[in-house]
Amino acid sequence: MGNILDNFKVLEHEKEFFDEDGGIDVEYVVFMSPLGKVRLEFSERPVVIDKKTNYSNRIGSETSIEYIYSETDKSASFNAYRWDETENDWAEIEAKNFSNL
Repeated sequence: MGNILDNFKVLEHEKEFFDEDGGIDVEYVVFMSPLGKVRLEFSERPVVIDKKTNYSNRIGSETSIEYIYSETDKSASFNAYRWDETENDWAEIEAKNFSNL
C-alpha cells in the first residue's frame, strides 16, 4: 500500500474490525487512479477448524451450526473494486482482467 499512498491521491484509508465469523480485520484504501476511483481491500479472518451441527429429532425443532475458529491461524483475501458511475456502487475487478488494465 505504500506505493499507492505515495503515488496517488488517497481519498480514504481505514482499518476496521468486525465481530462476526470469529473476528474479521479489514484494511482498505480508496484512491484516484487512471481508471477512476479504485478501492483495494485486504481482509484477514480466523481459519475454521471445526464445525458442530446442533439438532433435535423433534418436529419443528431448529438446526444450528456452530463454527470453531483457530486462535492463531488466519486466512487472507485481497479484492479490488472500481467505482461504477452508472450503478453508483463498487464493481469488483476480477483477477483475470488485470492484464487488460
